[in-house]
Amino acid sequence: MGSQATSPRRSLPRFDEAQGLGPQDDAFVRDLVAVLDKHGNLDRFGLCLLHDHFPLAPGEVLVETHDIDARTLHVKVEKAATTTHTRPSQWRFAKASRKAGGVDVEDHVHQAILQCSLISGCPGKPGQKSKRR
Repeated sequence: MGSQATSPRRSLPRFDEAQGLGPQDDAFVRDLVAVLDKHGNLDRFGLCLLHDHFPLAPGEVLVETHDIDARTLHVKVEKAATTTHTRPSQWRFAKASRKAGGVDVEDHVHQAILQCSLISGCPGKPGQKSKRR
């Protein structure tokens, strides 16, 4: 449980096809909030709409940087093997099965889908003071 996914990720819907939260999700959101609260993670994790804007090739990752002064976020594609952006900031979850003692066992795995680093200005360059407006 909680292992890092190593297989290629399944494709996601395009943003214009992805369905956001609605009234039909009220029970789901209440359950999710209860689990986050139970583990002391209400102010640590949230929820994002999984979607793709374009496909990523094997070995590519999305990386996030920002400009504090311009108050902008930037996301771009980099090669996973050479990126300096090594701190995951968004994950997706999946079910995976494996054999254990000849029996199929279901695991829950996570895969980083967006990452950043202090070097890039995410969440701030070392020694840089954040300007709150």
